[in-house]
Amino acid sequence: MLTQKISVIYIFLYYFLYGFSYNLSKIDITQAFDKMLSYIQRNKYRTFAMITYDFKEDTDMSEIKQPASALSSPRFCNMGTFMRMQKVDTAEGLDFAIAGAPFDTGSSFRSGSRFGPNAIRNISAMMKPNNVIMQVNIMESLKGGDIGDFNITPGYIHPSYDAIEKGVAGILEKNACPIVLGGDHAITLAELRAVAKKYGPVALVHFDSHSDLCDEVFGQKYNHGTPFRRAMEEGLIDPSKSIQIGMRGSLYDPDDFKIAADLGFKVIPGDTLHTMTPADLANAIKERVGDNKVFLTFDIDFIDPAYAPGTGTPEVGGFTSYEALQYIRGIKDLNFVGFDVVEVAPPYDHSEITAYMGANLIFEFLSILAYQKANKNK
Repeated sequence: MLTQKISVIYIFLYYFLYGFSYNLSKIDITQAFDKMLSYIQRNKYRTFAMITYDFKEDTDMSEIKQPASALSSPRFCNMGTFMRMQKVDTAEGLDFAIAGAPFDTGSSFRSGSRFGPNAIRNISAMMKPNNVIMQVNIMESLKGGDIGDFNITPGYIHPSYDAIEKGVAGILEKNACPIVLGGDHAITLAELRAVAKKYGPVALVHFDSHSDLCDEVFGQKYNHGTPFRRAMEEGLIDPSKSIQIGMRGSLYDPDDFKIAADLGFKVIPGDTLHTMTPADLANAIKERVGDNKVFLTFDIDFIDPAYAPGTGTPEVGGFTSYEALQYIRGIKDLNFVGFDVVEVAPPYDHSEITAYMGANLIFEFLSILAYQKANKNK
């Protein structure tokens, strides 16, 4: 059974609330604290508190698998986790774990994606568990929860990498699939470090308007423009099994696409993708990655800024929200081991449409996991 714990956020000394005047320097602190606890127990409705849950090792996760229904609890209540799923402390016994990586000081232009995880979680309250197109209910097929945010260090990329890698590794060691909310694209390097330690070099499926294969940006090796160059150098990904999709926009180096190809990546530029059907793209991706383990990374600026304006480095000439969903659904049979959505920057968003797009991408990936598990059990 779940054990309920009261976590007090704000405790106002009731001495002051009720007009008592004490000289705190003369009060025994232990005695005062005991009095406060006694008061809270008698007057819980007058305290500001948050209900959380502790999960014992023998907790039956089937008790908590379904998020609250909007038919019984309004969507604006009990927000703070993805789709209002249960907040968990461990990925033990789960198929997936949602985590946030609110790091954005690897950004080269507009920061703000540190607020992406929170924005995605908040608007995800709109999501419902049934995917009609995929014919799955994600929470009937899967056990999962939101593990919260990794404790990154703003302005310090390497300690942040360590925290993200450790957090993702903790999910993987429980044999759950990590699903990470960014944060700028620099975070993916840390995720890949954890993934590669468990699985070895993986195939990368990369939706983006930029290749993120720079050797340096501003003379620095580590930022959101370099993660896949570093991942390749560190042996975390196999370029011969990897594919980059949607690259477009003006460039400093006209040979950027050629550089990616010379490094071993297959690139489908945005202009080429506009001439392809979703089935064409799915076939190209499957042909490239085969049966290899796959990490899927999705930069929200793959989508045209008309549909996803809230991002740090937007590029026009992109793709619609509908096209993006079709592209993800088309690769439902790949052997995925991790997923992230990055570069959602709420300060530049309008009516939360970018964050909502990010939430829907995560929902589609969860639907893939549910589809795969349901078909595996047949």
